Amino acid sequence: MSAHTLLLVDDDPAVHELLAAVLRRPEWQIDSAFDGLEGLARAKARPYDLVLTDVRMPGMDGLELLHQIREIRPEAKVMVMTADSTPANIVRAIRDQAFCYFSKPFSPSSVAEMIAQAVNTSHWQDDIEVLSATPQWISLRLRCKMETADRLMQFVREIEMDFPPHERENIAAAFRELLMNAIEHGGGSDPDKRVQVTYVRTTRAIVYLIQDPGKGFSFDAITHAAIANPPGEPVRHLEIRAEQGVRPGGFGILLTRNLVDELIYSEKGNEVLFIKYLK
Repeated sequence: MSAHTLLLVDDDPAVHELLAAVLRRPEWQIDSAFDGLEGLARAKARPYDLVLTDVRMPGMDGLELLHQIREIRPEAKVMVMTADSTPANIVRAIRDQAFCYFSKPFSPSSVAEMIAQAVNTSHWQDDIEVLSATPQWISLRLRCKMETADRLMQFVREIEMDFPPHERENIAAAFRELLMNAIEHGGGSDPDKRVQVTYVRTTRAIVYLIQDPGKGFSFDAITHAAIANPPGEPVRHLEIRAEQGVRPGGFGILLTRNLVDELIYSEKGNEVLFIKYLK
């Protein structure tokens, strides 16, 4: 097995020790740099499968390093990590095609999962097309691929850092459920099709709009979903799913309605808006 090459750029020696312990396996070859300029020099000298970079560093910050690597090594996947996460930093990372973005401190298991996902994802460069990227208005077009949804989930978790942890997870869970429905049902998991996601933050609420390329649906026609169960029959849809040979589930819309403040579908049914009010 050929080794995966990883460049870790961080001015904190403890982070280098932690990642070395996480990836202490024969299939990994890890190089270290302790500031942005050294990281850029190493990236120029050789191609890396994956680059992990901190944001705040001497010489050159990690977001500028991300931008420079995208210019010289467009095939390299860059994961951005920071102890000082801000909406502006997240937006800049999205615009410059960071593979993912996460905050410190992080657990070894979570970063190992993200690294494994990055290594196992191919043909990723144009999976996320940026239409607008400001802290108040982000609009993206995504290929209908499950791994693209997984990448975007990390950005969603990060951008709502001012919410309490349980609220942040509720928003992420609702977003994931609706996005997966759009990719799987609206887009048929066809990577040639795209879903559009828009995030707007006002002074009083956050709003997500998810638009898929499908023909839509009617609530009257989704008897296989829990939202359509008649009163007094809370699991009737499970029987219908079994009859239709559909995998277990169907709680998505019902669950999502309990996680956000408002959930609104277009007449056609291929656009959904959810709103979470700021307290």
